This record gives sequence, structure tokens and C-alpha cells, in this order.
Amino acid sequence: MSDLEKFRSETRAWLEANCPPEMRKPVADESDVFWGGRNTKFSSEPQRLWFERMRDKGWTVPDWPKEYGGGGLNAEETKILRQEMAAIRARLPLSSFGIWMLGPALLKYGTEEQKREHLPKISAGLIRWCQGYSEPNAGSDLASLQTRADVDGDDYIINGQKIWTSYANYADWIFCLVRTDFSAKKHDGISFILFDMASKGVSTKPILLISGKSPFCETFFDNVRVPRSRVVGTVNRGWDVAKYLLQHERSMISGLGERGGGRPLGQVAANSIGTDDRGQLDDAVLRGQIAAFDVDEAALACAAERAVDLAKAGQGHPAYSSALKYYGTELNKRRYELLMSAGGADALEWESARSHEGALARSWLRTKANSIEGGTSEVMLGIVAKRILDLPGA
Repeated sequence: MSDLEKFRSETRAWLEANCPPEMRKPVADESDVFWGGRNTKFSSEPQRLWFERMRDKGWTVPDWPKEYGGGGLNAEETKILRQEMAAIRARLPLSSFGIWMLGPALLKYGTEEQKREHLPKISAGLIRWCQGYSEPNAGSDLASLQTRADVDGDDYIINGQKIWTSYANYADWIFCLVRTDFSAKKHDGISFILFDMASKGVSTKPILLISGKSPFCETFFDNVRVPRSRVVGTVNRGWDVAKYLLQHERSMISGLGERGGGRPLGQVAANSIGTDDRGQLDDAVLRGQIAAFDVDEAALACAAERAVDLAKAGQGHPAYSSALKYYGTELNKRRYELLMSAGGADALEWESARSHEGALARSWLRTKANSIEGGTSEVMLGIVAKRILDLPGA
């Protein structure tokens, strides 16, 4: 048995023994997701057990170095772990912008002191992070941001506003883009800085969406004092860090297009609509639409796996995440259109225990933002045209 075969066998056995049955079921609603943080609460005992067992194993961030709370797995081992988790439909033990976005940026650009201060807390779910990027007048044109950081001794004084700050009202810390040099060109003079959301002068205001619920907030900074040592990377070169982080954010968002532990669409539709005497979905048009979707869903999974393999071989393209982000978010919108079609009138329920407070209808409406957040579909297509296809005039 090769080392990887042995690792797969041991991993499969460990997951089977340690992942509670309740953590192998599809997520029903937001309370089923564990985000960690200072004020965190577990929704159930199985959720707590699953998180703590994976945390102690280092598998909340399996590919991070062990000294930062990770599992120290190489790329092949990490891939096997993901495959074995998917095979039993195990949920993520910890959802975290710290894991998906900030962590990779700190590993690349952070000082050793910054890594040792923040990464172990992220891997252990002790601190919940939010992202301070977009502003009211700097959405798709992010580099035109105006939130400013003025030097005052060993500190910066930060003033400005961010918008669409996901879960800012629950976050403990923020990774934020600020302008530290107003005389520089637009993409220069920006710095990437970290600070505590409990700092004096930080306030948030939730934004209500059409779904009736929202993770988004407006975030305001009024003379917030932050040590200059909290800058990640080089002062005035924060755009380099921001772009690198966006690659990881877009890869994360593209994952919306993959089914993960959810039930196949055909099964969901059959339970609602029924089957004909041949055991096929009793709606030929919907059956064809679901078949086409399943093919595209499989294609996305293959493309995502190829992206990982290319990156591992040192052949990854920095713009490939934009292609995946576009495809994944558009696919997720299609998924929920089909779920709504399959659900019929029941799918329109808005408030009831049976529908988990209208979870499907609200999620369907929420997907409309997928092609805006993290870079609009139009921007993603522009990046693909210019940087991957090298089209003239792009």
C-alpha cells in the first residue's frame, strides 16, 4: 500500500468514526453553519463535537502549517481529505472568511508576528472576520476607495465607510482596505490593514435584502485608532494583497455552483412532482433542464479540480478564479430556479415551520446577489476576455 493509499484508508476510518450522523445531512438553515468567534454558540451537541474533533486534528485548515494550527497536509493529502468528506457528505466543521480569504493572504504577505497572532485563532474558530472592501462609490471600481488612514505617531486614524460588509454585525475583526496616500495613482497609495471591530469609532448597520434577511451591513469608521503595525504587506502596496485575496474569495464563491452534501436536483424534484411508470421524473421539460444542469455541475467540479492541480504544478493562472467565479455563481442561480420550479406552490412558502421560515424562497432570492458580490459577472467576463483569452479591445 502506498503512503497516499494508507492515508486515504486511515482518513476514511477516522471520518467514519468521528463525524456525527447529524453532520452528514444537508444544512437546513443559517443556524446549521458554525462560524466561530468570541460570542459563538453551537446549535447542537453534534455540531460542537464535529468542530472540536476536526480542530484538534488540525483539519479545519488541513493544508496550513502545524505551527499555525493547521494539519500540515500536502496538496495530495488535502485533496484526499476533501474527497473522503464529500463521500460521506460531511459538513464543513468551520465556515470562516479567515480561512477562505485572510489566511492565504497572511501566509503570503504577513509578518511572522502577524501569522502567529492571527492564524491559530482563525484555525481554532476563536475570531470571526469580515471584509472591508466595497464602498458606496467604489464597488466594481474598488481601487477608487476613499476610506482614509492618516498617520498619528505609531497609529493610523481611520475615517470612512464600507458597504456590503458581510456579517459585520457579528464579526470580531475586519481586514480592510484604506487609502494611506491620496497623492498616488488610484491603484497605489492603498494599504491592507487589520483591526478589532470593538475599537472605538466602529459601527455597523444591517442592510435588508429582498429575501427579508441579509448578511450585509454598512460599516462606519469615525476616528478609529489602529496601530501602524497592523498593516499587512507594504504600506501603499495593499492592492497587491487585495488582488491576491480576491483570487481566493472568487474561488470560494465559485464553490456555490457545486452541490456538496445537498441532494441531487432530480431526487428533490421527484419527491415533489412524482415519477411516471418508468420511474422517470413526471415532467419531461424539467427533466431535460435538470439533466443539462447536472452535466454543467459536473463540468464545474472538474474545472475546479483542474485549477487545484494546475496551481500545485505551478501552472495556475491568476485570472482563472474569475472564470470559476462567473461559472459557479451563474450555475447556483440556475440551481435555485430549478428548485423553485420543482417545488411548485409549496416553494413559495415564506413563513412556516414546515418550510424553515421560507428557506427555499429566501435562498432563491438571495442567489440574485451571487453574480454581484466578489466582482460582478460582467467584470469577471471582462477579466477572462482580457487576461485569459487576450481578446483585442478587451
